[in-house]
Amino acid sequence: MSSALVESDEAQSAVAGSVEAFVDALVLVKEAKLRQVFSEMGSAIVAFSGGVDSSYVAYVANAALGEKALCVTGESASLPSNQREQSSRIASEFGFRREVIQTEELEDVNYTTNNSNRCYFCKDELYKKLDYLATTRGVRFIVDGSTLDDLGDYRPGRTAAMEHGVRSPLIEVEMTKDEVRLLSRRAGLPTWDKPASPCLSSRIAYGLPVTIERLSAVDRGEEILRELGFREFRVRHHDNLVRLEISPAEMTRALQLEVIDSLARRFRDLGFKYVTLDLQGYRSGAMNEVLNLTT
Repeated sequence: MSSALVESDEAQSAVAGSVEAFVDALVLVKEAKLRQVFSEMGSAIVAFSGGVDSSYVAYVANAALGEKALCVTGESASLPSNQREQSSRIASEFGFRREVIQTEELEDVNYTTNNSNRCYFCKDELYKKLDYLATTRGVRFIVDGSTLDDLGDYRPGRTAAMEHGVRSPLIEVEMTKDEVRLLSRRAGLPTWDKPASPCLSSRIAYGLPVTIERLSAVDRGEEILRELGFREFRVRHHDNLVRLEISPAEMTRALQLEVIDSLARRFRDLGFKYVTLDLQGYRSGAMNEVLNLTT
């Protein structure tokens, strides 16, 4: 190889490295701004589910506010069991001041009817309880883990957040989900590469009532997929039919005969008559594909 080509390759590597450093610097500036936002708050309750975004918010809030940051996990049958365990483990490992409250969205027919605005009633229930907690504890703000990316998605829960004055500090500093993952990795948070995991009700087809039995079937079904070694997936409940979404990268394994047989048998044991594999694979918000969001 000629010296000119070597020098060209070295120059390209130097440029790539400087671009990466520049991007990292911008992300670190956002994190510094985030810490400042929390410092100016003085005290905050973090709606802490144990997912990627809320874990990072809890981490920064704890670093900036110490004992004046309270991480609160709302638990109900709609919270995935593995996420319940994960939130407890992270709080213990990183020294978060954490409390658990029980939410009662399943007692609200507006929620269990499972229309397209279901998420609003879930968040309204959570924020009512966090409002009460903030008032009785003298905490100034309630914050969530919404990122800049969430503004482009259908999220009726954000309406409830605005009505209750919940702040979204990641949006305030214009932080994206990818940046949250990068900074979570730097912080040593085990959530940095975890798949997103919204509430179990989001797996139940709109119009099909949300019940504890259906939530339990979804939760147990997703545990089956984890046991089989799958990493990114959704179990979509369509009454007698279950639709399994598995990431395209893992689809080859999902189509192996022995895996298909295991999935069919184990999901029928959960009460489903029909077990299907979505050939389009996992994609976030697939249940919203039936909605007309242009009006």
